[in-house]
Amino acid sequence: MEIAARIASAQMMGLGRSRRQIVAGPLVGMLHDEDVWFLSSAVAADPGTAFDPEEVPWALDTIRQAFAAEGRWLHVELVEEASPGLAEALVANGMTIASRPPLLVVEPADLKLPDFPEGITASVITSVEEQSEADAVAADAYETEDAANPFQPDPADGASILIRQNGVPVATAAWTAIADGVTEVAGVGTLHSHRRQGLGALATAYATQQAFETGGATLAWLTPGDAGADRLYRRLGYTPQATAIHLGDPDGHLADLR
Repeated sequence: MEIAARIASAQMMGLGRSRRQIVAGPLVGMLHDEDVWFLSSAVAADPGTAFDPEEVPWALDTIRQAFAAEGRWLHVELVEEASPGLAEALVANGMTIASRPPLLVVEPADLKLPDFPEGITASVITSVEEQSEADAVAADAYETEDAANPFQPDPADGASILIRQNGVPVATAAWTAIADGVTEVAGVGTLHSHRRQGLGALATAYATQQAFETGGATLAWLTPGDAGADRLYRRLGYTPQATAIHLGDPDGHLADLR
């Protein structure tokens, strides 16, 4: 419970740096100014503390109205052990659980960085132009046009990395704003033409390393999209410590939350 609550609280604090907050009972909506679906979400307002089930209907309705007013689709990200029963209460009020992946964590001393193959380089993104290159890789990897991420000049606010093969961008990953020493590593993607070469593992490990070394994080976490990704992350030193729950309202990006 302690590490789960720490991660969930850090996620809330990190999101709050760059989003407008709608606090409603056991939930807090996080609205980003950019109209990209995954940048706006809701999380638990007080991880590690029991919630009042009777507050869930009006709280969810309040956040739904705020999101609808700006044309945003609502999804919720929870750490199950930090908010027991909250996911089920949201389902009872019309939300759908899209996935329940293990939540894996790693500390600096346990991270295993793979060797760099010949011709492969990695770097932290330092300009809007490089961020656009990373977004293009992510768009190809996820087969979507909704891959735009805002450039963050301060690594403590989150950043992205690029893996290049002979100078050409082929893979990317990112870490989120750091709070209480905690960051999420996300957005791992490799060009379709360059998969099965270990580049996703390298991107994940390098992003994690840079979150520790340049961002000042002391704990990184992530959620695998499938069993193959789970095995990959565990080989890098990540271990399961909790369970994430991704929920969304119907008729939205539920498939993208899996």
